[in-house]
Amino acid sequence: MPKLTVDGIEVEVPAGATVLQACEAAGKEIPRFCYHERLSIAGNCRMCLVEVKPGPPKPQASCALPAADNQEIITNSLTVKKAREGVLEFLLINHPLDCPICDQGGECDLQDETMAYGRGHNRYDENKRAVAEKYMGPVVKTFMTRCIHCTRCIRFMEEVAGVEDLGAIGRGENMEITSYLEDALKSELSGNVVDLCPVGALTSKPYSFEARPWELRKTPAIDVMDAVGSNIRLDSRMREVMRALPRLNEDVNEEWASDKTRHAVDGLLRRRLDRPWIRVDGKLRQASWNEAFEKIAEAAKAAGSSVAAIAGDLVDVETMYAAKKLLASLGSDLLEGRQTGLDYDASNIAAVNFNTTIAGLETADVVLLVGTNPRWEASLVNTRIRKAVKRGAKVFAIGPEVDLTYPVTWLGNDLSLLAKLPKEAAEALTGAARPAVIVGGAALKVPGGQAAALALASAFNLVRDGWNGFNVLHTAAARTGGLMLGYAQPGGMAAVAAKAPKLVFLLGADEMDYAPFAGSTKVYIGHHGDKGAAAADIVLPGAAYSEKHGIYVNLEGRVQYSEKAVDPPGDAREDWSIFRALSEVLGKPLPFDTFGQLRQALFADDPRFAQPQLVSFDWAPPALAAAKIAKGTEVAYPIQDFYLTNPIARSSPTLQRCSAEILHGQEFAEAAE
Repeated sequence: MPKLTVDGIEVEVPAGATVLQACEAAGKEIPRFCYHERLSIAGNCRMCLVEVKPGPPKPQASCALPAADNQEIITNSLTVKKAREGVLEFLLINHPLDCPICDQGGECDLQDETMAYGRGHNRYDENKRAVAEKYMGPVVKTFMTRCIHCTRCIRFMEEVAGVEDLGAIGRGENMEITSYLEDALKSELSGNVVDLCPVGALTSKPYSFEARPWELRKTPAIDVMDAVGSNIRLDSRMREVMRALPRLNEDVNEEWASDKTRHAVDGLLRRRLDRPWIRVDGKLRQASWNEAFEKIAEAAKAAGSSVAAIAGDLVDVETMYAAKKLLASLGSDLLEGRQTGLDYDASNIAAVNFNTTIAGLETADVVLLVGTNPRWEASLVNTRIRKAVKRGAKVFAIGPEVDLTYPVTWLGNDLSLLAKLPKEAAEALTGAARPAVIVGGAALKVPGGQAAALALASAFNLVRDGWNGFNVLHTAAARTGGLMLGYAQPGGMAAVAAKAPKLVFLLGADEMDYAPFAGSTKVYIGHHGDKGAAAADIVLPGAAYSEKHGIYVNLEGRVQYSEKAVDPPGDAREDWSIFRALSEVLGKPLPFDTFGQLRQALFADDPRFAQPQLVSFDWAPPALAAAKIAKGTEVAYPIQDFYLTNPIARSSPTLQRCSAEILHGQEFAEAAE
């Protein structure tokens, strides 16, 4: 490990570290525009200049210079100061004075570094260049005259997103960043280039000219668009969430977010349920809370203990717990959270968990994908697989061929291959030090699919000291939390329907088949007027994930806390409080009056939720009877449209546009200009 001095401070850094990283280890701030710790080194901007001895008698770019023993680094000399002033002066030669109208204003690296390291005045009085705007799709808005050619966006798209849609044309002052044929960026991660851009050249199109950063209240939250549990920050003004940005969490999403995570927020204001509704003569009509509760009380009296609760994909743990307690008071334990019909054995959660962990997947040397398209089902798990591939991992897959952004050996679209893997895949898994199998919902839905997948765990020794390579890729934010609370009936939704419950609570369940419950009184508690509300007999307006505190457990069993950003609209209420008020009407008052009391009761019943943590599930897979999967059994991926997977996303104009343009090829006038 090299030892060197930075401004007289001795530091020791890992082998392969750069001078810039050594300076940061010494507590020195080094300005930069092109350098980013998660991207390759470009050395374009020259803003990170420092003096290095021994070395040439001129400042050097610290981002591209390896740290070495006995180096002496100087970051605050007059030479360095003048060099940085010169670099900034040249960068500003062609940069327009757009700060008053630029969406990046207030959170702009160029603004901050000009204030900290610039000359304070400009000697340039010639004409500035101008660059035509480029079309990059419904998510990214361009102001290319502001571009300083740092190439962060290009490197991100190539290295992280794995899509070579962005590139540079021209040279020197005439260089321009553009998409291929000025087409829309075809990546589910394209919005990250907006965060990476150190100036205002790439901005968020849906958020354009909407607000200034100092006007916004910032709330830490957890994303519910998939089961990854991305850490996000919700920026709100008054009662509106203006944007969602990723927060740093090395173990989950690093510092990225999918486009669905970012841009579903404009669906939080549309198609909202803001008052109760009851069905009269086949039609829903507005009602008061008292009327709705009276209707439910009548149905509950007739139902007795014949009551069920079905949890949707976006529900928090507290809501499911309150519903579970209410059903217990009515004498029922008929709980189900796999609304799309999956009926795998959930007696051992480790057998349906992502055991390798999201971050641990990077270290796998062989990965077998079974009935899953991780690019759409969990975009930020897919980036981890890509990182493993860049380190030398091999990837095999069973299912229809799709572009996963990295090389894949496709074994065929036939789940019967699980009984006997092709020789190449079997040998690779046998010889791997860290083998990983990722099983998707498409495989679990097939009779015998779970047993065949678990058989791989023993056949290839996936579970060994310090490593568990068996993983199930869930797609719903509520799934693992629901399994921990017991929202899994043997036989799944079919078993629930077979018991013909007279009263069914739908907790934001919008993706299920309602036909088997035609004879039940259906009470929908949710936030959007989507499929569930249309099928319900009584609709109670609840709160979206941005409008309540909540606990979510991601696909690897990580307990995470989300905070409330804004209030629910109109007469809508937080979901747990609806169950508490309803319990009073039913004469079965729940043992908590406040949200804090609810959490204390939850923690007492299940201490695993009591703090943010990665829950460790004991590996004890069920002994399932082997069921032969018929030859030619094809995989049907559960997600057919990445952008429209839940009520919030379907209510978002931005995601509707993304679906139409990027997935279905619809042309828009703006793109043709």
